[in-house]
Amino acid sequence: MELSLRRLRTLREVARRGGVNAAAASLHYSPSAVSQQLEALSAEVGAGVVERRGRGVRLTPVGRVLIEHADILLAAEQRACAAVEEARHTLTARLELGVFAAAAASLLPAVITDLDTHHPGITLDSVEIDTDDAVTDLRHGQLDLALLLDYPDAPEPWAGDLAVVPLGLDRIHLAAPADSAHEPGVDLGELAHENWIISGPRTYYGRAVRTACRRAGFDPVVRHHVDGLATALSMVAAGLGVTLASDLGRVFAPPDGVRIVPFEQPLRRTVVVAHLPHADDRPTVRAVIDALTRAATAQGLGPVDAA
Repeated sequence: MELSLRRLRTLREVARRGGVNAAAASLHYSPSAVSQQLEALSAEVGAGVVERRGRGVRLTPVGRVLIEHADILLAAEQRACAAVEEARHTLTARLELGVFAAAAASLLPAVITDLDTHHPGITLDSVEIDTDDAVTDLRHGQLDLALLLDYPDAPEPWAGDLAVVPLGLDRIHLAAPADSAHEPGVDLGELAHENWIISGPRTYYGRAVRTACRRAGFDPVVRHHVDGLATALSMVAAGLGVTLASDLGRVFAPPDGVRIVPFEQPLRRTVVVAHLPHADDRPTVRAVIDALTRAATAQGLGPVDAA
């Protein structure tokens, strides 16, 4: 009997999500592709791993046994990769890093240069991806590492099952039209009457901003749901509302007509790099984390213990 780790990951997501369609959406597969992987896994073990229950599916006794051992097997895969890298005595690997836009523009170039200098055998590919999707892709081995943002006003979507390394604090400021009356030292609660330009509530960032505003005593009036900072800043310049901009986002220079205004009580978020447990046993993964740490320091991110 030979077990496919990829199919085990798929089974684990079906169990976690409670059905094929939800697992397919999470994995960015079609439902038929998920069903085919489950059928292939059943053929590998010689017994069904799921069975129909109403409109959904549930694990069979064999499926439950596989789930009980899936985490152990997937962790063993990481340890095996680490052992092979140690045995080679040279750091050679192709790794995939999930990034958000500001990190891709401000941190990634320095990380690539750092690796080219110190570990030329490591090839680092990147993909811009939403935080929630990055967490799913990490869990299923489609990413090796991901840069994420930890907001104090929103629960982390990765809590409990991913290893997280803090890289630094990123301060957040108000981005307002240049003719706005807001001055440095503005309080978040003073913005209750403003029209807002921020991400939708389904994104981690959008949820975090809304939670921070509610703690300041108001629900933001979001007139324009925009994910990209460059687009949001252009809309602020046109007088359509206010948004937030961080120190890390300075790489996107605000256009004429936008003023960056610091808050009285600084808003902060923590930039972190996440990976599967045991992945940092791999020397190549540790080398990328070290390069990310150096890039964050050079970019001026504040120390995490200053929060």
